[in-house]
Amino acid sequence: MNREPTQGASAATEPIKITLDLSDPSMSFGVLTRGEDRTVFQVGFGRNGITCAGSRFEEGYTPLGRFKVNAILSNDRFVMEPALIAQSGRTEQELKATLFRNMNAIDFSGDGQTGEYGIGYVSLAPVDSVEQPFAFNTYDGRFRWYSFAIHGSNNDQRIGQQVTGGCLNVAEPVLKTLLETVRLGDEVVISAQGPCTP
Repeated sequence: MNREPTQGASAATEPIKITLDLSDPSMSFGVLTRGEDRTVFQVGFGRNGITCAGSRFEEGYTPLGRFKVNAILSNDRFVMEPALIAQSGRTEQELKATLFRNMNAIDFSGDGQTGEYGIGYVSLAPVDSVEQPFAFNTYDGRFRWYSFAIHGSNNDQRIGQQVTGGCLNVAEPVLKTLLETVRLGDEVVISAQGPCTP
């Protein structure tokens, strides 16, 4: 299992910090630190707002708190915790060959558009919090996995907006950097300027 960043990419040296701004979603940002290098990037979040750390996962809301990377999915990279692979009931080779492609081919909003995860998907598991209620399943004839994640978009206008189903979205160049940098177990801390919903 490849736990290291892509060859040539520096590993994150601190938790990835994301701050959501409820009064002006376009001011929501993340910070990726790699030694002396800091990448600051715009982030979009859940259309219904945010839930307080440790409270719950709910469609349309982005949860606050501490999370760890438990899977990294793209057309070029597949890294997933062994327990998740076992939970899927599929082999690692099957998941590597089809999972991200299947997930990204689904038209979630029914508008005829696919590719809603952009070029990749970095799954985040809660740390010291309630378990997320998401699982592997078959949707529209495709085996997929739905979890809380940082992912891309098929529409750059959605970045930095309060429009997602609860995940965090980032622009393609940022996601490319994250896909090259993050490792299983890396920590992501999500906080907010503004009140959370208990």
